[in-house]
This record gives sequence, structure tokens and C-alpha cells, in this order.
Amino acid sequence: MNAIAVERGGERPVVVDTARPTPAPGEALVRTLRVGVDGTDQEVIAGGHGGFPTDADHLILGHEAVGVVEDAGDTRFSPGDVVVPTVRRPPGESNEYFDRGEPDMAPSGEYYERGIEGAHGFMSEYFTSPGEYLVSLPRELADVGFLVEPLSVAEKAIELAAAARSSFDWAPESALVLGNGSLGLLTLALLRDRHDYERLYCLGRRDRPDPTIDIIEELGATYVDSRETPVEAVADAHEPMDLVYEATGYAKHAFATIEALAPNGVGALLGVPEPWEFEIDGGRLHREMVLENKALVGSVNSNVRHFEAAVEALGTLPEWFCDALVTGVYGLGDFESAFVDDDTTIKTAVQFSAYEER
Repeated sequence: MNAIAVERGGERPVVVDTARPTPAPGEALVRTLRVGVDGTDQEVIAGGHGGFPTDADHLILGHEAVGVVEDAGDTRFSPGDVVVPTVRRPPGESNEYFDRGEPDMAPSGEYYERGIEGAHGFMSEYFTSPGEYLVSLPRELADVGFLVEPLSVAEKAIELAAAARSSFDWAPESALVLGNGSLGLLTLALLRDRHDYERLYCLGRRDRPDPTIDIIEELGATYVDSRETPVEAVADAHEPMDLVYEATGYAKHAFATIEALAPNGVGALLGVPEPWEFEIDGGRLHREMVLENKALVGSVNSNVRHFEAAVEALGTLPEWFCDALVTGVYGLGDFESAFVDDDTTIKTAVQFSAYEER
């Protein structure tokens, strides 16, 4: 079968010919429909993140997938079911994190991530997965099912932020999303349509006219140009925020978030920056967090429960939003276009097959 991979020493994705997988006991064989491309894929290709499977000369890419069960084996699924796979798998033997259904809380070395770290991904014509790592998706959402994985990451981060405020009656009204990429825009829509935030802001660095700014404003949010209003100035320029959702990977934003928060506010950090040393007034920020009851939480990955919440959320997103967000779906013959990252690109996917009603 055909798969899209990065080879050891390679600097771009290529098509490789690999064996069609055979499901083991407890696994299903899934025919791949579409696989999304995101910034993590770009980092893996560039060699800045992730790692190859042991003794493999290539890594099949892709962690945002949707497919159709071809062979259900002894799983709970039936042929024709539309499913979305989760990302993390045990590194050999299971461990306490997987045993309790919380692989997203496992530290480095206690997991593989399909398409990212130590395990092949889903960017192939078929893949196999244990049934417990597959989540059902309504058939009418098959075309956009690859958005479930990034939505699940946002669902988890929002949940963690709320949990950090669980010691008192927290009723957030305002939120600032840092980053107007696909994850930031999905989170903005999620906060509006599923979590009922009244006032939303999204920070970016783009000039008008721009498709992401159009989406932000169509969602009823305010676009904040960081070149004019940096994060630490947002509270004065607009309002202090109950929630700040960081999806930029820009290290200074973690600390500027503290200044953007309202008293009792919380910042959720999702970006993964490179090492970077710079000066901050640590004492002032520490004092502000303590005296104003502010909090920062880090969040990565998600588990089955968050995927299920993301499936529900995907069904509530307006059709116009998904149409505007997904700027390209490409077949295997033109897959390179899915990896182009320019100002016209928001979210792309590679299509391996089409969904057909059985």
C-alpha cells in the first residue's frame, strides 16, 4: 500500500510502498479517508520533534486521521463504521497511565505517539489500531473527522483550566486565544459554541485582508494584532481575561499571559518552544500570581474522553466555519500541496479514499 513518510536523513515527505498491516487480536483494520496536516508534522519532517520507530528507516506521518472500519476483528465495531484514532500508544508493555485511561498524562518515555514519536502514523491507505483507541464518528462528519484530534486537544486544555479554578465559583466570560492558526481558530469556535464565552479575542501577526482574520470576526471575536498590542498590553487595551489559551509556542507568551489575566484567571499553555533564555521580572510575576489568584497550566495530547467530547463539538460547528478553515484537501498524486505553509493556508488534509455509504 502507499504511505506518506519521512525517511531518515530526509527533509521532505515522500510516498513509500509498505506492507498493508494485518490486525492483531483486539485490533481493527481501518481504511483511511483523510489525514490532517499540522505544525507538529512540519516539526517532525524538519527533525525538530519526535523520533523514528526502532530499526525503521522511515516514519509514516500523520496523527489527525479519520477512516472506515474494513475488518472489525473482535473489536466492538462493525465494518463500515467511521472512526477516529487517538494518538498515544504504550511503548511495549502497558503502564499505569494507559491502564487508567490517561495516556495523555504519561511523561516522556512512557508512551509512543503515532506519526510523531516511535510509532508509524496514519498517513497510509490502511492502518490498524486496538479497538480501545478508536472513537466512533457520525457518518455525516466523515469529511471533517480529521478535525477531531485538534479539537480534542483544545477540549482537554479547557477542561484543565476549569479544573484549576474548581476551588471556587468560577464563571468565566472573556477569553484570549494566542495564535490564529488552525488550532487557535478551532479553539475560538469551541469557546463560543460549546463553552459559552461571551467575549472572545484572538491574537495574531497578519495584515488585512487575511482569511484567518475574516474567520475570527465572523465568529464575533476581536482580532488583536500583536505588533500593535502585545500580550502584556491586552488587559489595558481591551480587558483582563478570565482565560488565556496559548497556541503559539512563543516562549515569552507564557509569562506575558500572567499580565493578560484577570484576577482569578487561568492560562492554558499548549505551545512547545525551543530552549530560549531571556530576562523577566520573576518576582513581580510570582507576586501577581499569588495575590491575584492566577494560575498557569500546561496541557498536551488528549485521551478517549476528550476525543468523544470533540466529536460532539464538531457536530455543533457551523458549516461555513469548517468550509473556511479547511483550505485544501489533496489526493496522493498532489500530496505535497498539503504540506505547503503560506499565508493562504489554514488547514489542509491528504485524502486516501472517499467515504461510501454501505
